[in-house]
Amino acid sequence: MDKDYDVDLAVIGSGGAAMSAAIAARQAGASVVLIERATLGGTCVNIGCVPSKTLLAAAGARHSAATNPFAGVPTSAGGVDLAALIAQKDELVADMRQAKYADVAAAYGFEVRPGHARFLDRDTMAVNGEPLRARAYLLATGAEPARPDLPGLGAVDCLTSTTAMEQTELPESLVVIGGGFVGMEQAQLFAHLGARVTIVGRLAPHAEPELTEILRRVFADDGITVFEEHATEVRSDSGGVLVTTASGHEVRGQRLLVATGRRARTEALNLDAGDVKTDGRGFVAVDEHQRTSNPRVFAAGDVSGAPQYVYVAAAGGRVAALNALAGSPAEGQASIDYTGLPAVIFTRPQLASAGLTETEAIERGHVCECRVLGFDDVPRALVNRDTRGALKVVADAETGRVLGVHALGEGAGEIMLAATYAIKASMTVDEVADTWAPYLTMAESLRIAAGLFRNQMPTSCCA
Repeated sequence: MDKDYDVDLAVIGSGGAAMSAAIAARQAGASVVLIERATLGGTCVNIGCVPSKTLLAAAGARHSAATNPFAGVPTSAGGVDLAALIAQKDELVADMRQAKYADVAAAYGFEVRPGHARFLDRDTMAVNGEPLRARAYLLATGAEPARPDLPGLGAVDCLTSTTAMEQTELPESLVVIGGGFVGMEQAQLFAHLGARVTIVGRLAPHAEPELTEILRRVFADDGITVFEEHATEVRSDSGGVLVTTASGHEVRGQRLLVATGRRARTEALNLDAGDVKTDGRGFVAVDEHQRTSNPRVFAAGDVSGAPQYVYVAAAGGRVAALNALAGSPAEGQASIDYTGLPAVIFTRPQLASAGLTETEAIERGHVCECRVLGFDDVPRALVNRDTRGALKVVADAETGRVLGVHALGEGAGEIMLAATYAIKASMTVDEVADTWAPYLTMAESLRIAAGLFRNQMPTSCCA
């Protein structure tokens, strides 16, 4: 480390991007300090992926018992002790925070310093008022739920995805504004625990239309009412809230959950003093190497406007650390390859994707050919007695190369690893169709769907 600096890399935040950057920097022999103003671990482990998925698993277990398709094995689902479930969730979160963050920091030998960080000038930050000079800085402060400009919202006690997972009493009814991944997951979570749920917003707005149509039927079967239009007003109602939609529908619920997107968490950083620019959405603007408008400052993860997945944050953190420590851009620059990027929405059944949608492929100049396989043609789904879902393959019509894979179904997320490999390796649909797939797995659906490009006749069990 240069004697003019206190540390080689100062990382603001302690989530996925921050931890990945710190690990990469330590492996390169650099000194690192993480500065965290709140709870160690950032969004994913504390208020995002981990708590939501364990609660969804619990709700799914109850729903499975209540909707068991096997007549010879009767099950039942009683009431819910939400306080006990939340306590169990909190215990898991605490254990993972210790094992995956605090213990990892100790193992790699970097400091996690509690405090508020803000720029004093282009070259210096202050932590709790004390100057800190680093060779490079990484902003990894994440994002937080955005509050829409909706008349009446300020006068209503509404939930966010964070506060919803802190409730210890199950509401009788819940209105969810927003039909994206957070809105859908939270809606099903509370519906499967026994609440009456209504969604106001377009359902799965970025999913393939063939899959969204099936998902609409799933939500209807779950008793979730969906108004696919904008909310225009919110106001208090006797015993709860009333949401008015664009067409004039009035939706009542005991509680309101707002899930309309997230915004960058930058307000305390004093970015202007650091000469760090933001984009039109308020996220920190970065180039393909994670460098901001200040060449000594990098940003990664949700704060940079990247796709909001923890694995993308981790990849960005590692790239940022490598480039920050490289010295000058002339020494070589790492970047993220987004080819085949997978995504999973943990509804039940799951909605998952890898690579391009049909629309995206056409916009990029491909002549597309697509096939859709209903899960009533997948042996694993048949024996599970759950054929809700389908898998869609998007391919280049000229080369046969797989461009995207999209699925709705139980275990759809597990299929996406193979799909990502196929896309990254530039495999053709013929090559995927001729690749081994274990029988009676949901992953076999990828092979079957690929085979539809050369033969759309019915298939035998494994032929």
